[in-house]
Amino acid sequence: MSDKHVLRNFVNGAYVDPVDGAYSDLIDPCTGEVFAQAPISGAADIDAAMTAAATAFEGWRDATPAERQRALLKLADAVETRAADLVDAEVRNTGKPRQLTADEELPPAVDHFRFFAGAARLLEGKSAGEYMAGHTSYVRREPIGVCAQVTPWNYPLMMAVWKIAPALAAGNAVVLKPSDTTPVSTLLLAEIAAEFLPPGVLNVVCGDRDTGRNLVSHPTPQLVSITGSTRAGMEVASAAATDLKRTHLELGGKAPVLVFDDADIAAAAEAIAVGGYFNAGQDCTAATRVLAGPGVYDDFVAALAEQARNTRTGTPDDADVLYGPLNNANQLARVAGFVDRLPDHAAIQAGGGRVGDRGYFYAPTVVSGVRQQDEIIQDEVFGPVITVQRFDDEDAAVRWANGVEYGLSASVWTKDHGRAMRMTRRLDFGCVWVNTHIPFVSEMPHGGFKHSGHGKDLSMYSLEDYTRIKHVMHAIEV
Repeated sequence: MSDKHVLRNFVNGAYVDPVDGAYSDLIDPCTGEVFAQAPISGAADIDAAMTAAATAFEGWRDATPAERQRALLKLADAVETRAADLVDAEVRNTGKPRQLTADEELPPAVDHFRFFAGAARLLEGKSAGEYMAGHTSYVRREPIGVCAQVTPWNYPLMMAVWKIAPALAAGNAVVLKPSDTTPVSTLLLAEIAAEFLPPGVLNVVCGDRDTGRNLVSHPTPQLVSITGSTRAGMEVASAAATDLKRTHLELGGKAPVLVFDDADIAAAAEAIAVGGYFNAGQDCTAATRVLAGPGVYDDFVAALAEQARNTRTGTPDDADVLYGPLNNANQLARVAGFVDRLPDHAAIQAGGGRVGDRGYFYAPTVVSGVRQQDEIIQDEVFGPVITVQRFDDEDAAVRWANGVEYGLSASVWTKDHGRAMRMTRRLDFGCVWVNTHIPFVSEMPHGGFKHSGHGKDLSMYSLEDYTRIKHVMHAIEV
């Protein structure tokens, strides 16, 4: 064992060592150096967490909505109080800009807990009634049971909150596996939550892909939720299907950004650059696939290239950077590979390479001249690379926008209200923004179509996903 900081799983309200004593190195993406070690949980660790969750569920499901609300409100307050510690944990694991993380990620996380605390008391169903003579029927909306959850490395803390909050509000117990590269902030969140939740209601087990497979295939959970790649989602869906577990899949994206000739070029370019480069483009909703009208294409490419040249990447405490490093060496190689394999008809207008020789930094990049069937258009890059295609008319814009396997999010930039209405109807994506890109609110659902998965995060729709429906009928004359 090295002298680096050693993390532990959090099970049944306390930190525990992995049964087999296996660990993996955690790498600081700013330096490429090891800073800690995390457990590689095996079948025995998953068993222990599932047993704790199943036991805790028996009591937690009987807690009144008001009791669950109070617990989540206290947790929200504690997250707000411990914001600096959570930001430190998140930044240590991801290399994100410290102040941006504090300003843009912690307040929404607190708000999500508070929203679902209130939502716990607002579940709805059909009114009771005599739908058959002599009988009264009504609907019970119940928690599902133990939920297995898997979160990604791009927003470790935020994605944990998106999954934990609705599941707990609905009365479920949780066993969550964070990404093997970013478990630090999730473990701290579980530690904070333990003050307000019964032991075993929230458990966090660290590990690799095999850990995730053990989690999904375990017989205890009744629902499996993952935020991750389409490949990972398909694997989860296949494994869950063997014993008919419910699935909640928030997967990849390839968001089209339709910029029409009447759009405000300067404003759109600035907003799209932020939406494309924020978090190093490691966002399934990132504004990285621009389709521009014939009258603005050249000017918009130039404006985006200027935005890229004025955007900086760097270390967490540099106040002038928009984003930090890519998460890991494999991701750096993946992003660089897309750019290195560009076809001859594409042109790099800005960026196009690694920044420095330490860590996993990649320059803000703009690529023009791409075509619909190019790899970089069809596949998710998940990096700070914005492509620009030129379309000739509305129909072509819609055809190309919809012409990928993903269906998570899109945006439309125009001053024409009628066009905006037409586009939002025709675009085959779960979220469509107009003259903005990437804002989320707790009250509205987030989730996609096609290979972007199914199920909703945020909003009452998410809470409903973590419940099951039971019809109860009484014979009146008994």
